[in-house]
Amino acid sequence: MVKEIAVIGAGNRGKDVYSNLIKNNNNLKITAVAEPQKLRREELAQEHNIPPTNQFKDWEDLLFEDKLADAVIIATGDKEHFNPLISALKKGYKVLCEKPITDDYEELIILNNKYKDYNDKVMVSHVLRYTPFFKKIKELLSENKIGDIRFINLIENIGFFHYAHSYVRGNWRNQNVGAPIILAKSCHDLDILYWLLESKIKRVYSDSSDRYFNKKHNPLNSGERCLKCKIEKNCPYSAKKIYLRAEEGWPVSVITEDLSYEGRIEALRKSNYGKCVYKSDNDQLDVQSLLMKYENGITAHFTLTAFSKEMTRKINIFGTHGEIIGNLDKGIIEVKPFLSEDKTIEIDYKGGHAGGDEKLIGAFEQFLYEDQRKNESNLISALESHFVALAAEKSRINKSAVNLDEFRG
Repeated sequence: MVKEIAVIGAGNRGKDVYSNLIKNNNNLKITAVAEPQKLRREELAQEHNIPPTNQFKDWEDLLFEDKLADAVIIATGDKEHFNPLISALKKGYKVLCEKPITDDYEELIILNNKYKDYNDKVMVSHVLRYTPFFKKIKELLSENKIGDIRFINLIENIGFFHYAHSYVRGNWRNQNVGAPIILAKSCHDLDILYWLLESKIKRVYSDSSDRYFNKKHNPLNSGERCLKCKIEKNCPYSAKKIYLRAEEGWPVSVITEDLSYEGRIEALRKSNYGKCVYKSDNDQLDVQSLLMKYENGITAHFTLTAFSKEMTRKINIFGTHGEIIGNLDKGIIEVKPFLSEDKTIEIDYKGGHAGGDEKLIGAFEQFLYEDQRKNESNLISALESHFVALAAEKSRINKSAVNLDEFRG
């Protein structure tokens, strides 16, 4: 029997990623949508033959109705996940919830204390767990290929143009509209470390560099917008370079509904996406580091950086009998045992997030059909990365380490 899905939020993740993948899945079908932007709502409805009675402007209206599907995908903005999640659970839906679940500490406490009974009703889209790359690293660690883990270093290279798009000009540019970057972008990374080490964090210390994208670093003769800027040709963060290229996929696809050249020019004239990166209203960090001590005694270091040419994650795992070096985007894992020959493993993948998007929807299908206890990224497991991210922010601001047992309340 086909499982029916309601989608709340028809943006990049809800419409362009999840809904497209479900369209090619014979066991899942989208039967309802809630989306405030009319064009996106109508496009998704047309693609999936959703009747007008199941098309809603607001998520409250969708969840007010009797159950319209077996499950709900919540793909709204960062600050709009918690309330529809609670409402959907109370209505009896299973839920695939985009991360972060919430950036509010009190809401984390509510979920952790009052919603444990719903743990296996929720799947959080910590997509790195489902990538062939990290699945292979998990397998190597379980096979004891490098002995006992002593230290992990993980770095997230956000990519210079990705950072400029999402965290200077875009929907996550400041903490009034999005979660702190360590949560919005890197709860993935905190979650993958928790998953690999199978241990909660005992203590975290965080620090950051001074922000670069502000008026203090504004180049001489720069314009308010890239369309009328004397130095645009020499600026790697130019909106013209990022959005006026031939390709119409992400990130071009999210700046306007009209993807013609004229439509994109108009978006650069009027929207945040055309502003100079040094004159936007952004407040997100562009370099942040965390030093973490786990309950099992292992130490890990994580850094996010805007200043990279590649969009990738690089990991070094140091063990008592060897080490593992990996590059997610290139799909390369090097295993270096101390007493035998090095081995290079090449990971073949297709699709977004290094193959994780497609695998996530496959896992979501299993979640709906099979034993819910097989859901790896359940609610309570996913909350760990959120607690660590907010504890890291507290540490950074107070310039002192934070004990996680105390912080979790």
